[in-house]
Amino acid sequence: MSETNLNRILAPRENLARILDNLKEGVIAHDLNRRIFFFNHQAEQITGFSREEILGRDCHDAFGIPFCGERCSFCDPGELAPGNLDKKEYTLNITTKTCETRRIDMSVTMMRDASGNDVGVLALFRDITDELRLQLQSGNLDRFSNIIGRDAKMLQVFQQISDVAAYDYPVHIFGETGTGKELVANAIHNESHRAGTPFVPINCGALPEGLIESELFGHVKGAFTGAIRDKKGRFELADRGTIFLDEVAELSKPMQVKLLRFLQEGTLERVGGEKTISVNVKVISATNKDLKEEVRHGAFREDLFYRLSVIPIYIPTLRERRTDIPLLVNHFMHEAALKHNQASLRMSKEAMSLLMDYAWPGNVRELQNAIQFALVKSSGRMITIDDLPMEIRAMRRETLRRGPTRKLNQATVRRALAQTAGNKSKAARLLGVGRATLYRFLNDHPDLADQEQATP
Repeated sequence: MSETNLNRILAPRENLARILDNLKEGVIAHDLNRRIFFFNHQAEQITGFSREEILGRDCHDAFGIPFCGERCSFCDPGELAPGNLDKKEYTLNITTKTCETRRIDMSVTMMRDASGNDVGVLALFRDITDELRLQLQSGNLDRFSNIIGRDAKMLQVFQQISDVAAYDYPVHIFGETGTGKELVANAIHNESHRAGTPFVPINCGALPEGLIESELFGHVKGAFTGAIRDKKGRFELADRGTIFLDEVAELSKPMQVKLLRFLQEGTLERVGGEKTISVNVKVISATNKDLKEEVRHGAFREDLFYRLSVIPIYIPTLRERRTDIPLLVNHFMHEAALKHNQASLRMSKEAMSLLMDYAWPGNVRELQNAIQFALVKSSGRMITIDDLPMEIRAMRRETLRRGPTRKLNQATVRRALAQTAGNKSKAARLLGVGRATLYRFLNDHPDLADQEQATP
């Protein structure tokens, strides 16, 4: 098509609007003062708002809150420096007119005139809510918000993250050391409307008792020796964002009282100060202890427990999701290769089998450390058993002394897979062996692959 014909088609405003109305992506365009001048049909379908309700209005007011949440580059109209915004892409959750939460992929681009001057912003967005739901239901997902995993237990965690991100209720994350509690807390923050605001972590067990109140709530000049100026605490630094209280069970009883008061009233006073300060934060706490047991033993306040644990999330141990180990191993090796600009190494079947059988008391953090150790020690293109840490190699020697508990053969494995409709976990139990043992056998006998189903 010639340029003349193309201009003839696009010149009438109605034709251009008709083209944009038939896109499968929602389109919003606003000027540098956030006044919306275009809102296509798909944008109406996704948000539930009509053009009549939106056009000509400030995009912060039209939807009740900023459409881009805290990621908005136009919180102060007219103050954006020219050229600062080119293109941004991110995923966020929005609230529709009917108060439904929808997850969208957003692409924001600065529009410029022929002279290169900024004139407005074009935002394209696509509703991926149902797509994510189907991926979670089918198990066709191996990572979510920077968390690696496709085991059914991790898919449940992903669903919980997606569900709780839409609300500002306190969340309590519990699980063993090294399971990734801070990673989950960060994911909840990044999936919420607070994404783009501060995420402020604090380890409650790492600070001396005399400093933790000042760290959390701040202090005024002269409050104690060394307080030479006013200082904001972590709660103030997290204003409009999220504060993550790790090892919350380590807080003393007096600090538990102060935290309870903050959760009830949303206000605080700096150490040595008299002014009451209002702070708007989402509170996420975590511990590797059983808080209910701590309450029963009198070490943790029951009323604080119920305030913090409005929405509890359990992070499974690596032992409970062994099928994620190869996925995590490959991720850590690829990550290390990129970081050090080196070619990716491979893991031998024997080494991977040993990693699958190991108990992992330190969970994902220990696995990452083990991979880093093996990468340093390995001298070839493949990591072998001899490259693994000593405690993992020691388990192999113990296994060899005990000997195999049961001998597998193709006939018995084929029958077990047929009886369990390809469910490998159930087949392993039927055969009286561990899942890792069955996986090794299946890897060595690819002719049985036809009987394997998606269920691990």
